[in-house]
Amino acid sequence: MSDAAGEARVREAFAKQAAICAAAGAPFTGRVCELVGARLDRSGPIGRRVLDWPGNPSHEGDALPLRFCGGLHDLARSGVDPALSAIYPPNTAPEDDNAVWAVIAEAIATHAQALDPWLDGPPQTNEVGRSAGLMAGLLALADRFGLPFDLYELGASAGLNSLLDRYGYDLGGTRVGDPASPVQLKPVWTGAAPPSAEVRVISRQAVDRHPLDVTDPATRRTLSAYVWTDQRDRLARLNAALDLAVQTPPEIATADAADWLEARLSLEPAPGVCRVVMHTIAFQYFPLEAQARIRAHMAAVGARATAEAPLAWLTFEAEEDGFERRPMLRLRTWPGQEEAVALARGQPHGARYDWVAGGA
Repeated sequence: MSDAAGEARVREAFAKQAAICAAAGAPFTGRVCELVGARLDRSGPIGRRVLDWPGNPSHEGDALPLRFCGGLHDLARSGVDPALSAIYPPNTAPEDDNAVWAVIAEAIATHAQALDPWLDGPPQTNEVGRSAGLMAGLLALADRFGLPFDLYELGASAGLNSLLDRYGYDLGGTRVGDPASPVQLKPVWTGAAPPSAEVRVISRQAVDRHPLDVTDPATRRTLSAYVWTDQRDRLARLNAALDLAVQTPPEIATADAADWLEARLSLEPAPGVCRVVMHTIAFQYFPLEAQARIRAHMAAVGARATAEAPLAWLTFEAEEDGFERRPMLRLRTWPGQEEAVALARGQPHGARYDWVAGGA
């Protein structure tokens, strides 16, 4: 691919991310993406690295705009660049795009060394709102099997969604979880409510190639930076979940997801428990070879599952849905289910779920 074609892909990725942010109620973050995509040049090291990006810059690939925006947001939150902080919410930015871009461009030039590491890896949002979808899936499983759960989360980041049973929920009128939890999730819900059932988690395990330690202040800083700056409710929810997590920190293995799952999820059935492998907006970041191995291992374990020792694969991952790409909550169970069943269409941050699976 020519340099010009590669640069065009990068600028297009920023433009698409701008539209996604604007549609999701994050107009300032969308404005930053739009300005960066249209005006960034090669006059400095950050501009050269971004515009010469060697991989897939889109939100479906390397999520380059979100890496970039995370770095800028962290810089604004840190206060080391007062001019940048002054244009970020909760402050009000100038209406003039030229004035906003002048501040951003100066920050990029002045703080290139601080911004550069944010481009090294995919964003880790660990969005707690996705727990609402996972809990709905567990309700369906609890209603079907009446068994407690062993949870295995892939791509867990800081493990906040592994702690989903410590939150409270109102899912279309179905209430579950801890009503006294500081984290209360009540997404917009359409369609039937998930079934009412008892969700009991007796063990949880998780893995990530680069897990975040909830007891480390740097984790709060990192995850906060990846929350779109306009969305103060998401930031408050994240802080509440982190405050809860530090009381009993989740254990997260540092490993490749396929290696870990093959080692931890035994082929032998586990009578009296429903084993659930789950992940949210993570599978697309796994290498294709790892994805294939995970599928193969799930099939091998599932082949030995029984009604007294079932296996479930619960996922909230982006997929093509008509003319757009959006997350779908899907559930596959063994024994007896040939493919994953759609439970709900969701908003990426878990703000809305459209239940499509009837009562279960």
